[in-house]
Amino acid sequence: MNQFTFEAKHKTVLGSFMALGVICLALTALGDDSYYTRTWSNFLHNSVFFTGIAFVALFVLTAFTTAYAGWHLMIQRVWEAFSAFLLPGLLLMVIVIAGVVLDWNHLYHWADESSVAADTILQGKSGFLNNYWYGLGTILIVGTWAFFGYRFRSLSKEEDEIGTEAYTQYKKTKTLSAIFLPIAGFTSAAMIWQWVMSVDAHWYSTLYAWYATASWFVSAMALTVMLLIWLKSKGYYNHVTPEHFHDLGKYMFAFSVFWTYLWFSQYMLIWYSNNGEETTYFHTRMYEYPALYWGNLLLNFLLPFLILMRNDTKRKFGTLFFISIILLLGHWFDYFQMIKPGVAHTAHEIHEMHQGHGGESHDAATLSAVEGEHTGGTVADAAHDGVEHAMVAENGTEAGHSSFQMGTTFPGLLELGTMLGFLALFLYVVLNRLAKTNLVPENHPFVHESEHHHT
Repeated sequence: MNQFTFEAKHKTVLGSFMALGVICLALTALGDDSYYTRTWSNFLHNSVFFTGIAFVALFVLTAFTTAYAGWHLMIQRVWEAFSAFLLPGLLLMVIVIAGVVLDWNHLYHWADESSVAADTILQGKSGFLNNYWYGLGTILIVGTWAFFGYRFRSLSKEEDEIGTEAYTQYKKTKTLSAIFLPIAGFTSAAMIWQWVMSVDAHWYSTLYAWYATASWFVSAMALTVMLLIWLKSKGYYNHVTPEHFHDLGKYMFAFSVFWTYLWFSQYMLIWYSNNGEETTYFHTRMYEYPALYWGNLLLNFLLPFLILMRNDTKRKFGTLFFISIILLLGHWFDYFQMIKPGVAHTAHEIHEMHQGHGGESHDAATLSAVEGEHTGGTVADAAHDGVEHAMVAENGTEAGHSSFQMGTTFPGLLELGTMLGFLALFLYVVLNRLAKTNLVPENHPFVHESEHHHT
């Protein structure tokens, strides 16, 4: 079958999970602090994660097209459908923008005017980290991604409908892809810096964008494998063979190793330099988020490395599905530990600034006191205080409170329910897009190469 049918029962199941996500967000808000720190950080976390998967799918398509690759044609429409989520992803990020600009949340330290006024480091970064560029940059850049995704899809469909041996649409797609790749490379780094790295506003790493993008890439490959296996079980994609899955498995294996290389390189360089304002980022995560920090390596490197090392495991659907679940969850956990500590620290700092230190309210007790950076003072003071505070947290208490906070230190059921809601929304968009055209681009010049692909 070359035409997917998006059945009513599939829509009902996905709609139910979307409702679960909304309910979990609402329940999170009901038990949240006055800044809705846990709620907004959950929303940001999932919006960035799934929008990034959509972006990587488009990036992979354009990279393969530019490189004259042909093996992926059997599954190209899946990645085209993934990229369709860029527009819903933009709408989700607009909600985040509204929360930041209208002061509905305290996700970012640099978004608080009083904090910036008292902090020379934030003042120095204010040309890039400010409400206006956060909003305008996100809308322009993600809107540009969505436009290229729409244009790529339009040319692909047009090739099905009126394509000839002149391959006019394919040639246009090559030009489009070559234009998109450098744009995607620079703009994706800017978005990662703004959306994720800037939650730790004093800290920065030149490897961060590579690291975060590698996480998106592995997640996209894992989700591709799971969706293809499900579609094949329903009688679709009969021409997608173990050879195609073997290549997808190799990409998951290779980029899991690449992700680990970046993880180690980023850590090693900062550890070796022993600069307090940088080491506090890892110190906080090692001692306040140990399960996530060390679990990161277990889920995203050790397990995929051992399981996918063998050739035969890349061809076994059960094994591939199992490791794909682990990798998708593992990199979702990775983004959790990228975002949550900085957001928790920001909310705590702003609470202290606005409420004073005379007494600790319920909100202050609820917020996780992640003190990797400090407003005001010198960089050296901030670094010293950050490490000292992390050592306090290592002993398990902070101002009389346990350092463990469900939903901040470790994902709770509400976080998992919210993630399932976002995943359902993503899959709804993908399956709806898949149903609107042929599953395989029939008039593409490399379609027969892909059909007979072997490794």
